[in-house]
Amino acid sequence: MPRAWIAPSSAGGDGTLNAAAFGVIEAGLPLGILPLGTANDLARTLHIPFDLDGAAQVIADGHTRRIDLGIVNGEPFFNVASLGLSAELAQKLTRDIKRRWGRLGYALVALKVLAQARPFRATITSETESVRVRTLQIAVGNGRFYGGGNAVEKDAAIDDQHLDLYSLELERAWKLALMARSFRYGQHGAWEEVRAVRAKEFDIRTRRPRPINADGEIVTQTPAHFSIRPAAVTVFAPK
Repeated sequence: MPRAWIAPSSAGGDGTLNAAAFGVIEAGLPLGILPLGTANDLARTLHIPFDLDGAAQVIADGHTRRIDLGIVNGEPFFNVASLGLSAELAQKLTRDIKRRWGRLGYALVALKVLAQARPFRATITSETESVRVRTLQIAVGNGRFYGGGNAVEKDAAIDDQHLDLYSLELERAWKLALMARSFRYGQHGAWEEVRAVRAKEFDIRTRRPRPINADGEIVTQTPAHFSIRPAAVTVFAPK
């Protein structure tokens, strides 16, 4: 039997893959990805086709790639872990909304979250500095894409052995509309209201505990320690 067919495979979205991460590491086998979720950002990062026949062919071809895994308070994430706007979005984006509206559901709920958004204070500590910020969102990226195709940072890669953090230090959420193109291509660090930092570890503290969204699921809360496990997971990926 070909090796590709005895390896573990995950059919679902980014949250499903997130839940399988530690099991795959323990099994010591490559992970096959069948993207059946709403955003499928890990598949997008790895250039895995969204159609099932194409994704299955990637597994059958047997080419593998080792990728990094982000960790926040002991919980894994492939794409992004964040607090603020995206965590509020994850809390309000129910399975029923995803099932009924698909990707349009993200936009509908996001508009509601943005209308109610207010900045919060946080302390961000990396290997080189510690800063206090007033922000709408802090996101820490391991992979390249999140939120259905936005780039974490224009040069980010899921095997670069670094985390990419950005902090949205805006007073009004409406200005995000002006930044939409920059976020799509990972160029938001060029805006003076966006703090961008690359490091291997981050600590984030807030005045009161705030939920943290990891790949679309609320998994922990602040205070939070973010780190990276280089080349922790082997996946089937196109050449």
